[in-house]
Amino acid sequence: MRWTRRRLLFRAFRKRGQLTCMADRTGLIRKGDVLCFSTVRNEAERLPFFLDHHRALGVTHFLFVDNDSDDGSRALLAAQPDVSLWWTGHSYRLSRFGMDWLTWLMLRYGHGHWCLTLDADELFIYPHHDSRPLPALTAWLDAQGRTSFGAVMLDLYPKGPVADRTCRPGQNPLEVIDWFDAGNIVTKYQPPLKNLLVRGGVRRRVFFAAERERSPTLSKTPLIRWRRNYVYVSSTHSALPTQLNRVRGRAAGDAPSGALLHTKFLPSIVAKSREEKRRREHFANCALYEDYYDALIGNPDLWCPDSTRYEGWRQLEALGIMSRGGWD
Repeated sequence: MRWTRRRLLFRAFRKRGQLTCMADRTGLIRKGDVLCFSTVRNEAERLPFFLDHHRALGVTHFLFVDNDSDDGSRALLAAQPDVSLWWTGHSYRLSRFGMDWLTWLMLRYGHGHWCLTLDADELFIYPHHDSRPLPALTAWLDAQGRTSFGAVMLDLYPKGPVADRTCRPGQNPLEVIDWFDAGNIVTKYQPPLKNLLVRGGVRRRVFFAAERERSPTLSKTPLIRWRRNYVYVSSTHSALPTQLNRVRGRAAGDAPSGALLHTKFLPSIVAKSREEKRRREHFANCALYEDYYDALIGNPDLWCPDSTRYEGWRQLEALGIMSRGGWD
């Protein structure tokens, strides 16, 4: 694992030349600030609410890599006073799905900070997020000697065909997609990384029912007090050193955990799936996911009688999807 970590850090160092700085406001970063890192492409419809949501939580500065957007995302981000922005036209897949670029930025700017690493279609929530700011949570984690915080990705979807609704740019996506699968969750321990992998949700039920081991991983560790020798291994599903993965299960003790409200299934998913099938940038073996993209292009109805309507973090805690742990 030590050699894996060194190799991934070296990859990030090599890929730094692929980034062109478009707006550098990192001089505004102060000690104790909570930072957010993200790679985006054509997310103009999501970004205004994404920024507002995480600003309200207590994120002070955002560091984005724009992977050659052509929908106005880059101009939108460059105009934000709390955003630093880099551009690249290089391959998302060959950069470990953006993690090489973000690792370099976290190495340069994230050391000593609590860093939240997200996709643009993820909204981070945690117990009491509606009444306690994120710095209150990170202060508690510091006091407990915890350096990481886990979350389960919750795939949200509408009732009816996914493209038959309307979502305005900047609109709260939960007004459009507010259903999820509550029960079909499975876990598996991975000894090398000492992490508890979680799978399930609507994608496992609808798209991967015949090959469940290929269904997307839902467990992530999006919030880490970063150090220069840390690295994510597979997106934010696991990290090194392995102590960062002790965020769920018995090894984590009485650890609190959160959720990532996954807004992938907005109406634009049909057009985006058509584009991503052509670009072949989102999976290591794209040929295995042809049927997945074809099903999304077909404008599916993901709702079923067992679907659950999203009501808030207390509901997710009652369902066992997230936990207050010792943070009462």
